[in-house]
Amino acid sequence: MKNIVILQILTFSVLFSIIGCHQPQIDDSKAMAAQKQLEENKENKRIVLDFYQQMFGDKDISAVDKYISPGYIQHNPSVADGAAAFKLAAENWFKGQPKTKIDVQHIASDGDLVFIHLKNKNPDGSLKSTIDIFRLENGKIVEHWDTQQDVPKNAANAHPMF
Repeated sequence: MKNIVILQILTFSVLFSIIGCHQPQIDDSKAMAAQKQLEENKENKRIVLDFYQQMFGDKDISAVDKYISPGYIQHNPSVADGAAAFKLAAENWFKGQPKTKIDVQHIASDGDLVFIHLKNKNPDGSLKSTIDIFRLENGKIVEHWDTQQDVPKNAANAHPMF
C-alpha cells in the first residue's frame, strides 16, 4: 500500500511538472510578441516625430532623404507620388517660412501605422487642425494620408478640437 501511494505521488509530481513547464512557454511567447509590438510602435512613433519636426518644423528638406522611401505613396491629391515629388512640393511650401516647433496634440501607433494630430497656424495666424497618418516599412515612411480643418471662431458645441 505504501508503494502505491509513493507511486501515485511520483506520477502526480511528474504530471504537474510537465503541465507547469508548458504554460509559461505559451505565456512567454505571447509576452515576447506583445513586447515586440510595443517596441515597434514606440520606434515608429519616434521616426514620425523626428521626421515631422525636421521636415515641417525645421523646414529641412533633407528629412525626405532620411525618412521617406523613394517609392513613397501619397494620398494627398495635391502632391504626386514619390519622394522626389514630395521634396519638390515641400520646397514651394517652405519658401520664406520660419522654423517652428511642431505642436503635437496626440500620437498613436498600431503596428506599421502612426497617427499624429497637430495644432498648426495658417498664414493669417488662425489655427488649423491637421491629422497625418503614416505607414512605415523597415524604418522608412512609405505611405501617407492627411486631413486638415480650420478651427472655427464659433463652434456648435463646447468641445475643443485639440
